Amino acid sequence: MKRIFGTTLLLTSALVAPAALAQDVTQPEAAEEAAPAVEETQPAEEEVEISGPGADSGEGQEIVVQGRYIPNVIRATPEVVSVLSAADIARTGEGEVAGALQRVTGLSVVGGKFVYVRGLGERYSLALLNGSPLPSPEPLRRVIPLDLFPTSILASTVVQKSYSADYPGEFGGGVINLTTKNAPSEGFFDVGFGIGGDTETTFEVGYTYFGSRGDWTGYDSGERSPKGAFANALATGNRILAGSQFSVADVQEITASLSNSRTNVIQRNLDIQPNISGDIAMGKTFELGAVDLGVIAIAGYNNNWRTRSGMQQFGNVSTANGSSFLEPARDFDYLSTENRIILNGMIGLGLQFGEHKIRFNNLFIRDTLKEARVALGNNFDTVGPSPTRPDATIQTGITSWFERQLFDSQIIGEFKFGDLSLDLRGTYAKSQRDAPYERSYSYVYSEAFQDYVNDLRSPGQDAFIAFSELEDAVWAGGADVAYKLPTEYPLTLSAGYAYYDNSRDSIRRDFQFQPSSALNPAVTQQRIDYLLSDYNVYSYNVLLTETTGGLGSAAFTAGLKVHAGYAMLEIEPVDGVMLNAGVRYEDGKQFVQPTALFGLTPAPRTDLNNDYFLPAGTITWNFAEDMQLRLAGSRTIARPQFRELAPQPYRDTDSGRTFFGNQYLQDSELTNVEARYEWYFDRDQRFSIAGFWKDITNPIESVAVQVGSSFFTSFANAPKATLYGVEIETQKYFPLETLGGDFWLNRRLAVVANYTYSDSEIKIGANDTTVSFSSAPNSVPASTVFDTSRKLRLTGQSKHLVNLQLSLEDTEKLSQQSLLITYTSPRATNRGPNLSPDYIERPGLRLDLILRQGLKIAGKELEFKLEGRNLTGTDYREQQRLGDSVLNINSYDVGTSYSASVTVKF
Repeated sequence: MKRIFGTTLLLTSALVAPAALAQDVTQPEAAEEAAPAVEETQPAEEEVEISGPGADSGEGQEIVVQGRYIPNVIRATPEVVSVLSAADIARTGEGEVAGALQRVTGLSVVGGKFVYVRGLGERYSLALLNGSPLPSPEPLRRVIPLDLFPTSILASTVVQKSYSADYPGEFGGGVINLTTKNAPSEGFFDVGFGIGGDTETTFEVGYTYFGSRGDWTGYDSGERSPKGAFANALATGNRILAGSQFSVADVQEITASLSNSRTNVIQRNLDIQPNISGDIAMGKTFELGAVDLGVIAIAGYNNNWRTRSGMQQFGNVSTANGSSFLEPARDFDYLSTENRIILNGMIGLGLQFGEHKIRFNNLFIRDTLKEARVALGNNFDTVGPSPTRPDATIQTGITSWFERQLFDSQIIGEFKFGDLSLDLRGTYAKSQRDAPYERSYSYVYSEAFQDYVNDLRSPGQDAFIAFSELEDAVWAGGADVAYKLPTEYPLTLSAGYAYYDNSRDSIRRDFQFQPSSALNPAVTQQRIDYLLSDYNVYSYNVLLTETTGGLGSAAFTAGLKVHAGYAMLEIEPVDGVMLNAGVRYEDGKQFVQPTALFGLTPAPRTDLNNDYFLPAGTITWNFAEDMQLRLAGSRTIARPQFRELAPQPYRDTDSGRTFFGNQYLQDSELTNVEARYEWYFDRDQRFSIAGFWKDITNPIESVAVQVGSSFFTSFANAPKATLYGVEIETQKYFPLETLGGDFWLNRRLAVVANYTYSDSEIKIGANDTTVSFSSAPNSVPASTVFDTSRKLRLTGQSKHLVNLQLSLEDTEKLSQQSLLITYTSPRATNRGPNLSPDYIERPGLRLDLILRQGLKIAGKELEFKLEGRNLTGTDYREQQRLGDSVLNINSYDVGTSYSASVTVKF
């Protein structure tokens, strides 16, 4: 890439109370102070029975104690869960929860932000915050990206993989419940700072653009806000086009009012700066008579840079001499530099009086991405290769600015009245995404001028700009009541109601710069900001021409309302056998209403109004003092996400591809079965093995589509699919004091390992049909969208997931050295276009090293952390293969990253 670019200028449950489970799992601050390297756990649970003569009088009584030692909270839960405590997160050294979750058995992270549970895509995973749902700031996505959440605000994360009726019915692979920190019993005040970088980015050549002076804060200082004539034209609601609504003079003024050089000119940066981060956290509990008031506040800032040097190819299947092979239709080398700024803050208040607790949490996250991307290559469908520059005929540039923002406010009440408990919760959350000044342009090499030219009229010679906004809001609440009956056998009945209302509004305005007549040849060779300068606007009528709606709906509104109720019982009919069973009723109404601006006819509205009875049950047999078996079965659903239903284009910055929804998708229905053996052989130490099977009706699959010379990713329902697999997990500590010497006295080796094997198959019958992007609104045989000549696995599903953590740690003080090994086998990201081979991502093997050390300097406790990520230098590869031919759909160098940080505890 340096050679190419060096000579020319070219990114507990939503509607229930299982949040209480995660809250009780850990009290991280106090635990970290007592033993920073030791996983926090619940105390042993005991069952005590008093019987025999004199039991009531207390005299001469015979006492029989029947005990069951529960050394791990995972065992005590009635369902299959994985718990990631604050200590577990600290051991991984991850700064965001998405990275920490990829260490959990059966979980993989796609695109650095979306968690796949047991090979099922993000649409089959539900993320909650303190048991309540969250809106997503992603366009056309209803699932929130988990890279938004810094681990500094979290006390624990619980992943439940077997369904219970007190969870929302959208439970495919599992639910991920993030629990924020509570105020500790003792006050604390921590300040941290970090610096880092990677071998592909830091102090290397990258690209950027000016934007505005406030960009480093994550806030635009006003440069990208529509102003003057352009703002006035947008306010009219009319299409901006020289004609009946606007005169040529009007459009000239509108075009000239746009920000030009500051948002257009891509600049080479010879030394990309290191990543920096800082955070501050404080908390204290105040005793106010019979009431304890806890206060916690956390704030953080991250400024990170990432440069990717790679290749993007798209193509078709060709045949020659009786053999089929892949032939590129688009072939580009690119270099992209992203500057990501994250601001986060949380304020939490907690009241405790007697057995009752009330929590009021407020969370704010702002995530801004600034990208400059340059590329050089060919688009053979529109522009033939130049004889002089056959591999570099087209030169493109992209600048963009994406603001994502989330505010979440929750109130949670937990009340206990003897054997009766009542949990109440309510939440309001709002997310926003603003993408002003998405700019792109292309130049084509001219043999006549021996230079790259852009006449803004010919194929491959263009300039575009887009503005888009999205708002997503969630109102949710619910109540749960549970009563432990005074029966011979332990029996608890519970019931609850939940309400969920998610609304979304999205609009996108697209424009192209076009001259009213041919440009002077000298003008076509100008740099992009000169080409679009005020002089050319007025001299050559280079006019802003609105193309909004050319690819689909310019705007849409969407919503999902769910009313749900459930009843559940937990009973131990025989000593050592526990049954948890229940049924949930959900009535869900989902719609997507495309909006056609300028008086055009909108695309048809999509309505999915369905109600379901969703049974679930788990039997746990505690057949030995430290062993148990579980058997779980359930029925669940997965609704299409807004992005999958909305017929609106969206360019994904990670893949560089354009996504487009399919209005004719249907709900997916799942049948889930799981059997699990668990052995808790010592405190915090365990071994488990599980087998799982899922049958899915109407699974939603990502499908690549070619329309002319353009390639999109869309979605379609496959008729049926099955998924099955095995999970193995172990955690074991090996004391090392026998090695002798003071160094080894309190040290141990912690080994945490897990392996998941899973496989899946899409099943298509001879009479099965589906509605695809290209066939809508008509049904077509499913075999024309999904290749029946070979076995198809579900997209996003890897056969093998391996995690190994080796940690040398001190049990008395903070001193921890961890080696983390992760392997993810290849997985399909998209069905190939026109029944061609799938797009396959190859995550491969990664090796990370994290060193944590606590010291006391000048009376202050300090925590130092050093991290080395991707020490294997594994690159990102997404490819399409047919025989010996290979297309690099998206491949780039990742590099190895290093960072250092220090936290001071005052």
